[in-house]
Amino acid sequence: MELSPLGHDQVKAAAGYFRRHPPDVMYASPMKRVQQTLAPLAHWTGLKPIILPGLREVDFGAWTGLSWDEVYQRFQVSAFDWLNQLELGAIAEAESTAEFRRRVDEALRQMLSHSPNQEIAVVAHGGTIRMLLALILDLPFTKMAAFDIEYASITKVKISEHKTEVELLNFTPWRDL
Repeated sequence: MELSPLGHDQVKAAAGYFRRHPPDVMYASPMKRVQQTLAPLAHWTGLKPIILPGLREVDFGAWTGLSWDEVYQRFQVSAFDWLNQLELGAIAEAESTAEFRRRVDEALRQMLSHSPNQEIAVVAHGGTIRMLLALILDLPFTKMAAFDIEYASITKVKISEHKTEVELLNFTPWRDL
């Protein structure tokens, strides 16, 4: 799916944040909307993103490409309950939570080992950001429903030897657009 005109505006606002707070390295999903999101971020930071296939969004199987309303119409289930549905294996042909966790965990380990002591930006999808938070904070994936992750939002986590801190969660520099 393409970024909407609003999505392009949101990305420009997020890019402005990164211009003032540039990371050391940027990793990204290979999926189309992320690639569209990357263009202004890479331009304004001067960074060449490292594409990691493990950062792609969860495969929603039979739900892929459907709107929330279409999911309800076809399957009589609320797509807003996707975390639980995925955990239960209730979405036909979807990637299992265990598979998704393994894939994102491998990407996380790659990023941390290849970029020690660096500030890392990850440009990815809401589900992937939620899984990264679940892994970093050692929480069950279904608990991530408690975190709102907006499009083009910024979440910042500081990982040190002694503790992990969420410094920003769902920061939306575009909120006033």
